[in-house]
Amino acid sequence: MVFPEIYSATGMMELIQKIGFLPLLDSSIEGFSAEDIVDEDCRYVTFPEGGWDWPLWKWKGEIVTEMPCMYGKFFNKKAGFVSKEWWADFCNYRRSKYPRPEEESIEEAILSTLQSSGSLITRELRTACGFTGKGMRSKFDGFITRLEMATYIVTEDFIYPRDKHNREYGWGWSLLNTPEELYGRDACRCYRTPEESYQRIFEHLKAILPNATDKQLIKMIG
Repeated sequence: MVFPEIYSATGMMELIQKIGFLPLLDSSIEGFSAEDIVDEDCRYVTFPEGGWDWPLWKWKGEIVTEMPCMYGKFFNKKAGFVSKEWWADFCNYRRSKYPRPEEESIEEAILSTLQSSGSLITRELRTACGFTGKGMRSKFDGFITRLEMATYIVTEDFIYPRDKHNREYGWGWSLLNTPEELYGRDACRCYRTPEESYQRIFEHLKAILPNATDKQLIKMIG
């Protein structure tokens, strides 16, 4: 499939809706990422006088709030989008591979904290779970990544700090939530077997990425 060059968040939403799955950055499959597909003017650039601009990065919040899709570290621990149409199958397969965390495990404590709060930015959730002190941030991020890979946690939006002029700046913080809270339990319910969901996703990706190897597709599906 030849992907069109994308110039706007709206164009990216239309593409995600059409193809169902899209990693944000390098996916190891040539040309298959939002970064590869956008027009050159929408890619990361630094300015001689300092500062940077990255339209694609800024689109993420608009995409996840304006269209029905999930965003998180879904593809080999790297971030990307999954459309709502494909989420039930994706969730069905991934949760069969990564069952719900066991009682009294750290992952279960993190998930329960998030479910009881509704939504929290990453650092708020980290503090609420007691991951404070030296070295705790990276350790906590590892647990969050595993929960995202397992489809139990997604990014609801991105929150940016503001300067004294009330202008947003920086890379932003992920506002985390559960897919059930965002779209309801039915969005995560699939009536196929996990194996059927896997095969459906594999055949779909094979159709839109005919030049990708089976090994690459298997790695992406997880």
